[in-house]
Amino acid sequence: MFRDRTDAANRLAERLKAYRGKNPLILAIPRGAVPMGKIIADKLGGELDVVLVRKLRAPSQSELAIGSINESGWTYLADFAQLYGGSAAYLEAEKRTQTQTIRQRRAQYTPIRPPISPDGRIVIVIDDGLATGATMISALHGLRAMKPAKLICAIPVSPPDTLTKVADLADEVLCLETPASFQAVGQFYQHFPQVEDDEVIELLKEF
Repeated sequence: MFRDRTDAANRLAERLKAYRGKNPLILAIPRGAVPMGKIIADKLGGELDVVLVRKLRAPSQSELAIGSINESGWTYLADFAQLYGGSAAYLEAEKRTQTQTIRQRRAQYTPIRPPISPDGRIVIVIDDGLATGATMISALHGLRAMKPAKLICAIPVSPPDTLTKVADLADEVLCLETPASFQAVGQFYQHFPQVEDDEVIELLKEF
């Protein structure tokens, strides 16, 4: 469906061209979406920053998100969390772990400046795709409280039911592809390498 994240970002930027010249704030969910956010920010003449959220992992399946937590500490829990071992005690420990990771990443990614404020801005939240939608839900919830002028969720690919979950949390949701058969985001990219912290840091230094 997409050659790589660059291809996906260019296609998203084309669909977002109505915001060109309006100084939108592009907020990428680390790490994979940050190179995409840089391309979109450049093409739209906007600013780039990160929105820090972490998935809450299932005890026996670390890749499965049973919830998420954002930088303010607000937590989203999927309705199936308990089925996958998400007991109250486990979730409290997992929230502490992921909160610590968020703090470490903020110190690492933007060490010499505070996060760019979304207040009164056109804010476009970018990810390289949604699966359960957990991290996007936490990102949009946290950003709404910061009073952006307009809040947009832009992703290349998502299952239809996940899009339904995020639709009410943004003023606009842009998704390029909504395949019915969906196992993981990476299956829709020919080339989907892991993005490392060093790359994120270098991209953010430019803004």
